Amino acid sequence: MICNLNQLSFQNYGTIESERVLAKDLLDKAAECRVVSLSKENRRVYCCSQEVWVRNHENMTVLSASVDGESFQHFYLDKVVCIKPGIYFALNPYQDRSSVELAGERMPEEVTKKDAVENYRMRRHIAVDSIYTFFYHEKEKGFIFPGEAHRPLELTYVDKGSIHSVADGVDLQLNQGDLVIYAPNQWHMQYAEDDISASYITVSFDLDGDCPEALFNRKFSIPQSAAAMLQRLLRENDLMDDFSEDMMICYLQILLLTLLREQTSPSLGKLRTTNAVNSENEIIRRAQQFISTHVREKLTVPVVARHVDVSPSYLTALFRKNLQISPGEYIRRVKLQESKQMIREDNMNFTEIAAVLQYSTVHHFSRQFKDKFGITPTEYAKSVR
Repeated sequence: MICNLNQLSFQNYGTIESERVLAKDLLDKAAECRVVSLSKENRRVYCCSQEVWVRNHENMTVLSASVDGESFQHFYLDKVVCIKPGIYFALNPYQDRSSVELAGERMPEEVTKKDAVENYRMRRHIAVDSIYTFFYHEKEKGFIFPGEAHRPLELTYVDKGSIHSVADGVDLQLNQGDLVIYAPNQWHMQYAEDDISASYITVSFDLDGDCPEALFNRKFSIPQSAAAMLQRLLRENDLMDDFSEDMMICYLQILLLTLLREQTSPSLGKLRTTNAVNSENEIIRRAQQFISTHVREKLTVPVVARHVDVSPSYLTALFRKNLQISPGEYIRRVKLQESKQMIREDNMNFTEIAAVLQYSTVHHFSRQFKDKFGITPTEYAKSVR
């Protein structure tokens, strides 16, 4: 990555001349001064035995500096710099061609023209190339998915209940908030216990480049930052405007990177999981669990906040910060998902369902159901019976 050039960032390699000093006056005092043309085909790496001043002359230039000649730090050359003796430095055009002025008691020695410092641009470690499917499944108790294998990767996230994930002879029990990813062409099947129903998300997708093994066939109890990406994926899947597909690809990529960072950078994970962050995550987890287990009761934000020992305003702030949704909206969505399960079970009529879920009227329930799912409860019942 190209860094901003300032006294602090450049201190290991030299100094930045004051902008009040005229660069021309400074360079004119040097014993030698030379304009050097730069191009992609003629990369230059130098090592100076004495101080050397460098300033950009034409177009944009990247200055790369190194103490050992192996590991380089890159800077946008927009100031006059004085490079210390013994420092290796390279000069490359930002695009195709540029030029710089070098000045000092003697010119630095050119040590190589190899592409030692070519990779100063940010590059992606992994990239989601395509998303093929994004499904929200609502399964009956004791369901069995007999299994399949396919080239795209597949992600499964349990939103409610629990399921068993079986791949390569390993049976993983995934509870609410757990996630698993299947590798390309990995056979997998899923099932639920006889007395447990489940709702879960599946996403099939391709990665551009190598697929990190650390992602596959292991249970992730995902952090709130990753859960937030899933919430955004769901929202974009519902919205589906001209930009939603791009947004979904970006959110999925951030989700995967978050999981990889948790696995491969434990020190970073420790920095993030401070006491404050742990406390926030625990409050949200307890709130979600309370809402899920009391979904058929009268639920309000103050009721939930009182259960987790925080104020309603603080609970609202935590939900918006971590899940990008208010707790009131979260309660509404959980109740509506529960109503779908009740409709499929076919033990109550709509008026009874509305009453059990604490809606003021059946008309209020029907209106919210249609606003969320795009069809009426009656239309949904016909589609699942």
